Amino acid sequence: MPLLQTDLFTTAERRLAWTSERQAVLARNIANLDTPGFQAADSRAFQQVLSGAAGVQPVRTNTNHLTGTVDPGMAVRANKDPTIRTVDKNGVRLEEQLMKVAGTETIHSTVTAIYKKYMSMFGIALGRPV
Repeated sequence: MPLLQTDLFTTAERRLAWTSERQAVLARNIANLDTPGFQAADSRAFQQVLSGAAGVQPVRTNTNHLTGTVDPGMAVRANKDPTIRTVDKNGVRLEEQLMKVAGTETIHSTVTAIYKKYMSMFGIALGRPV
């Protein structure tokens, strides 16, 4: 395994690719805000992207630790009722799309900051501060 090839970096790379894909989907939704009959789409949840992958997984190292309680179905939901239409006779709600864009941007910024911090720590460990 290469020196900088860790599960953390692999997962971060996949998460950044996911945020890029999701922003494109949300931008397409917003661009079709006034297109009659257009139905808003969303990317599949990142947990689904990771399922079956060897990414970073939490480990219960002590019997006193609590087990996970995250419901994968709660991660990302499309429009609750696809038959609901807006004034323009489509399924795109601007406020909902903008909230998803902001959330995705926050995820992207967080992953980028973690990636930079780990690269800095590798540099320090190798005697080459970044």
